Amino acid sequence: MAKRMFLMLTVTAACIAALGFVKFRQIKTAIAVYASFQPPPEAVTTIVVVQDKWPDTLTAIGTVAAARGVTVSADLPGVVDRIGFESGQSVREGDVLAQLDTRQERAQLTAAEAQRDLAKANFERMEGLLAQRVISKAEYDQATADQRQADARVGEIRAAIDRKTIRAPFAGILGIRQINLGQYLSGGNAVVNLQALDPIYVNFGVPQQDAGKVVVGHGVRISIDDGSGAQFAGRVSAIDSVVDPGTRNVQVQTTLANPGGRLRPGMFVQTELTLGVGRSIVTLPASAISYAPYGDSVFVVTDLKDAKGQIYRGVRQQIVKLGATRGDQVAIVSGIKPGDEVVSSGVFKLRNGAAVLVNNHVKPGNNPKPRPENS
Repeated sequence: MAKRMFLMLTVTAACIAALGFVKFRQIKTAIAVYASFQPPPEAVTTIVVVQDKWPDTLTAIGTVAAARGVTVSADLPGVVDRIGFESGQSVREGDVLAQLDTRQERAQLTAAEAQRDLAKANFERMEGLLAQRVISKAEYDQATADQRQADARVGEIRAAIDRKTIRAPFAGILGIRQINLGQYLSGGNAVVNLQALDPIYVNFGVPQQDAGKVVVGHGVRISIDDGSGAQFAGRVSAIDSVVDPGTRNVQVQTTLANPGGRLRPGMFVQTELTLGVGRSIVTLPASAISYAPYGDSVFVVTDLKDAKGQIYRGVRQQIVKLGATRGDQVAIVSGIKPGDEVVSSGVFKLRNGAAVLVNNHVKPGNNPKPRPENS
């Protein structure tokens, strides 16, 4: 019985050892296969780095302001007797916008004119009596003063009547009417906004370190973000004399033509200020940049060697320093040089030393002035 038990245990141990050996060989073979496994190359597009000439420009967000803009208001109190405009209407300088009730002033004017005529007749009579030495010089002076006072009173009432006629101080576009017929207006109450839209101003801030480069007369390109791609050209017309202590920017004012009234006061616009001659710079499409907190990088395509010493086409990750952007392009300050072949799309699936397969049939955008298809 004991011999049989011993034989059974021996046979069982031999079977387990044989199975363990076979499994060990299988795992060892799998490890060797995995160690020699090379992943397939990643399909990417590439671009050869070249030097481009960029204009020396400065971009900023600007605000549109009217060259002349006021809130037309009542000069004297009174009741609105007539309204001579509609909201949004174009007016010329001197057009009557509103007329306040002047019946009381006109009655006072009639009385003042009668008093003036009497003072004039009395003065002429006193002038003749003075020549005949019938009256004293003091009486003549009093008559002269009465006549001048009567004339001044007439002029004062006429001025009050004229001030109750509200006119457009300059040509422009009216806003929304803020009065109604029969409404009582106090002195200073708003009647309507009036804006002169052609020409028009665009104001924007320039960082203090770049303020010295800005000169009156420099060209400025204005664009509005409404999908139309419309652009306007203007010139720097004024530079503020102080630096804003809050933003450390210097305010710059641009004057430009606005014949169709496309630009309206208060609008935000994109401004591009030309500072001087162009400069040579290395550029890449924005899709070629791998952005990361520890540093931005690109993948340079080059010949590499694997563990067996065989040469293959792979990528080397290169840290770069970025500059300004223009459309689809990004300026590269340092890290690469002209002639390098850089991956332009597919960077998210690459790592340092990865094999790549270049396929440039379809390339990403690399336009300094892109136009979206649906704009």
